Amino acid sequence: MRTFLNSQSATEHLAARIAERVLPGDCIALSGGLGAGKSTFARAFLRHLSSDPLLEVPSPSFALVQPYDTPKGAVFHYDLWRLDGPDALYELAWDDACEGIMLVEWPERAEDHLPECALHVTLMPGNTEDARVVELTGWTEARMAGMFS
Repeated sequence: MRTFLNSQSATEHLAARIAERVLPGDCIALSGGLGAGKSTFARAFLRHLSSDPLLEVPSPSFALVQPYDTPKGAVFHYDLWRLDGPDALYELAWDDACEGIMLVEWPERAEDHLPECALHVTLMPGNTEDARVVELTGWTEARMAGMFS
């Protein structure tokens, strides 16, 4: 499914809608180049899950993973940009994270260790500075029904 988001607010709204549907065992895989909106999406997703619009959401770029406790359970926010290889995932509580909710930036670095049922969210530049083209794959049509209404 492909959609167009005309503002940062629209990106944040999509993140909130996905957060409403996420369950323990789910993985949201965020792809896109630098500046594509992955951090904006991640921040909105985590703030919505935690019911805290002011939640501090630091980039896990250096720690590689940042855990959060939310009303829906444990959430593990990964940034795999600096990952030394997929075998290093197991040093980052990857197995435990698979039982919780995973939010993974640069998921291609995990290679085949990403859960098969992951929702892949690919963010691409739109026709203005804040606009984005978003492609969603991996969840059934039924699970994504009403996502954009």
